Amino acid sequence: MEYIAGSCNIGKGEVRQRQVVALIGLVLVIATTIGLIASESAKSARLSVFLPAMIFSVGYIQSRRKFCLAYGSTGTFNFGPLGKISKVATPEDRKADRKTAISILVQALSLALTITLIIYLLPL
Repeated sequence: MEYIAGSCNIGKGEVRQRQVVALIGLVLVIATTIGLIASESAKSARLSVFLPAMIFSVGYIQSRRKFCLAYGSTGTFNFGPLGKISKVATPEDRKADRKTAISILVQALSLALTITLIIYLLPL
């Protein structure tokens, strides 16, 4: 894999990290939901699942798109060892990356809100 402006800004190691973040977020969503339902919390407390759902969503979407939201926002990319960040060369490429970063943020917010709404509406 290689850097493609607005399309791909992370390599395998970075993708793996985002998969781990998504998995942690998913576990947190499940644990939070089970805890809230088991403790018979007020239905409105289920809205607290939004934060773990957001963690899951950001990790999941970034890993699927092979694009880091933070790197895209800051004009950087990484295809080498973890932590070895390179700068995006042209203003046009940075603009394309920022556009993709915003798109990923909107997608993650939408997914997290959908997950939260589903859990809120569960008839339990």
